[in-house]
Amino acid sequence: MIGHGGDRALLSDGSVVTLRELGPSDADALLALHRDLPADDRYLRFFSVAPRQLEDFVGRLTSPGEFGHVAVGALDGDELIGVASYVLESADTAEVALVVSHRRQSRGVGTLMLEHLVSLARRRGVRRFCADVLTANSRMLRVFTDLGLVGTSTPDSDVVHVDLGLDPVGTYLDAVADRELAAQRASLSHLLRPGSVVVVGASRKRSSVGNAVLDNLVAGGFSGALYAVNPHAERILGVDCYPGVADLPEAPDLAVLAVPAPAVPAVAEDCGRRGVKALVVITSGVAPEALLEVVRRHDMRLVGPNCVGVVGHRLDATFTRGRVEEGGVGVVTQSGGVAIAALDQLARLGLGVSELVSTGDKYDVSGNDLLLWWERDERTRAVVLYLESFGNPRKFSRLARRVARRKPVLAVRAASSEAGQRAAASHTASTATPAVTRDALFRQAGVTAVDGVTELVEVLAALHATPLPEGKSVAVLSNAGGLGVLAADACARNGLAVAEPAEATTAALRALLPDTASAHNPVDTTAVVDDGTFARCLDLLVADPGVDAVITVTVPTALGDPAGGVHRTAKPVLAVSCDQPGSVSLREDGIAVYADPARAAAVLAALAERAEWLRRPEPEPARLEVDLATARDVVTGRDGWLDPDQVVRLLAAFGLPVLGGVLVRDAEEAVAAQRSYGSPVALKAVAHDLLHKSKGGGVLLDLADAHAVTEGFTSLRERFGDRLTGVFVQPMAERGRELLVGVVADPRFGPLVVTGLGGVDTDLLDDRAAALAPLSEADLDDLLHGFRAAPAVFREYDEDAVRDVLRRVARLAELLPEVAELDLNPLVLTGDRVVAVDARVRVAPAEPTDPFLRRLRDPRRGS
Repeated sequence: MIGHGGDRALLSDGSVVTLRELGPSDADALLALHRDLPADDRYLRFFSVAPRQLEDFVGRLTSPGEFGHVAVGALDGDELIGVASYVLESADTAEVALVVSHRRQSRGVGTLMLEHLVSLARRRGVRRFCADVLTANSRMLRVFTDLGLVGTSTPDSDVVHVDLGLDPVGTYLDAVADRELAAQRASLSHLLRPGSVVVVGASRKRSSVGNAVLDNLVAGGFSGALYAVNPHAERILGVDCYPGVADLPEAPDLAVLAVPAPAVPAVAEDCGRRGVKALVVITSGVAPEALLEVVRRHDMRLVGPNCVGVVGHRLDATFTRGRVEEGGVGVVTQSGGVAIAALDQLARLGLGVSELVSTGDKYDVSGNDLLLWWERDERTRAVVLYLESFGNPRKFSRLARRVARRKPVLAVRAASSEAGQRAAASHTASTATPAVTRDALFRQAGVTAVDGVTELVEVLAALHATPLPEGKSVAVLSNAGGLGVLAADACARNGLAVAEPAEATTAALRALLPDTASAHNPVDTTAVVDDGTFARCLDLLVADPGVDAVITVTVPTALGDPAGGVHRTAKPVLAVSCDQPGSVSLREDGIAVYADPARAAAVLAALAERAEWLRRPEPEPARLEVDLATARDVVTGRDGWLDPDQVVRLLAAFGLPVLGGVLVRDAEEAVAAQRSYGSPVALKAVAHDLLHKSKGGGVLLDLADAHAVTEGFTSLRERFGDRLTGVFVQPMAERGRELLVGVVADPRFGPLVVTGLGGVDTDLLDDRAAALAPLSEADLDDLLHGFRAAPAVFREYDEDAVRDVLRRVARLAELLPEVAELDLNPLVLTGDRVVAVDARVRVAPAEPTDPFLRRLRDPRRGS
């Protein structure tokens, strides 16, 4: 949880503190904190109940191994301002205590320390906190109540017994995110809503970055105090200049640095000493350690370095060209080029931005921070992300899911290597490419992924004022038959259904249209209809209960242009006008108009996917009976591929249907195993560097008697020699459809669950679906139906047994981070039953992490 230098985190007012585990060297600071407490605080807060001797507390602190005592401190600079501690009462239960400096109360110090203490306790096997709180100590009781953990409070005379479970349930994680949201908004207000700004490195040269930033601030109408630092000028662009930051008449909220890279740390130091709250470092090539040390020491927020700048309300602190229009789109991007392109295309559509943050090298402020800022921001109606890396993807997933419930979140896909190269070449691992992991992350979090800025604005145009469809049945209305056919084909390619309007709808269309028209979907009105007739046709299609959305396709002719009949309705309507410039435009009434039917169909598919995601229930943890103690015993202390008998033991602990077997060392043991089964058996070689047994000649099937088993064992020993460590003997399984279910773990993204065709079809067809654990029921649906062969497979076999396997595999991966790879291949389906005939598991030491812990980004640890 807490690193060598501690974790920096935000309090409720946006200020920064450092949290770290306390040790013997902190005893004097602890005594000083206690001495400064008023008498009531010493009694009511330090131990939450009747006072104990402080010497006893320090004694426990100096002997943590002996007494099982852990303490987390909050520091403002070098001053200890609070302590949260626990003392073990049993192997998994601890008594918790809390104290906060009287001068620093009511800023969330105690709650923040408790969150870090909970995280640390869970890592060390503690499952419950208890405390006896005086009834008069209402503040402490409120802290425990608001924490979000599931627990009980039992009054007993003048004491309340508090008992809290430490499992990170949804209510707790939501409460943590709500607190982080409030703290981030308070902190980022200096960056995005500053009352005063200084541009350091402003130049009189029009070609300089500093001049461009200052010019945009002036032209954008920044209403606060604006300053420039340039020792060789008195005024630039009408803004007063000062020789240095120390000479400014006040401490600005925000400083924009456009100075040479070697000068950045020193200028940042000047800003910190002057009291600046936030920095935007435009400069590239900055030495990270020197800059980060200054930022941390002065508790400043940082955007960049190597960025375009930031845009906020009446704030354009960028060097982009042209005026930035204000609007409802929030944009965060690691690429300056993407920022500029997005601004240009949004402006062309008449859509402006609420905020834009170019994170650049992303030393501090990240996409996760901006998601918290935008979640409940009423000005921001849609969020756009361009992320080349994920510092904390699991927190991103939870935050993006929360935001996407309120407003659309779109991401421009970028090449990413964040999942890294897998350590082994198992079938599952080979499918877990960074793109697969990233796309699973986006899909499950409700993020609409697009493949470029042009596609981004095409989707944003539709989301601006178009309602979401209730389903995927689409009607096409066109005055040009061929283009209508192309639109229908594009719908089918994008997973939409070509609707079949009711006979009454078709009859009404026939009554309106010429005899040469086609009243069936796609509807061809012919080129002779006017816009009024076209509008009535549109209304008929929208009124049909079998139609969820309409795409209109019009071309102007010498007889007229029916595009004027396209209008907004209660159902989504996207228009196609092939003579318009650009790929998409927005009419004044909010109708999105596309140049190509294929693009309109792709956008409508994106809207349908968002609507479908919004209908999904919130994910809930799987309720499964598992033997976790046995499973932990199998994986603890091991590193590498498990022996087959240990694999069986592990999978059986999670209730997975695995075909058993016996690991033998000689032919006599193999024969004994075959006789015990009383049926034909398979022999599978267990050998060093033999991962794919069938490919490597390590599998012998249908050995029905002692002679065949003996010969088989001898052949495997001859083939693999000293590499052979044993032979796994299994009874022959029933024949059936073979699937693959697997897991590959990533230390930051978490476990990726994969399913698809197995056995000999695995490498031949490369047909997979993937989702990140933990899995909701909707995620299980995606896995079951997401590979191409799924419809054919589950027409013949029952999917419920496979669903249960996926659910249990995902839970195993979630609870056992030591499982680096898992392969059930083949998983054989026979009727309504499944059995894992072959299974491989690789384990590796894993350091437990808490991706939801409140702490500021530290690029040195990649978070």
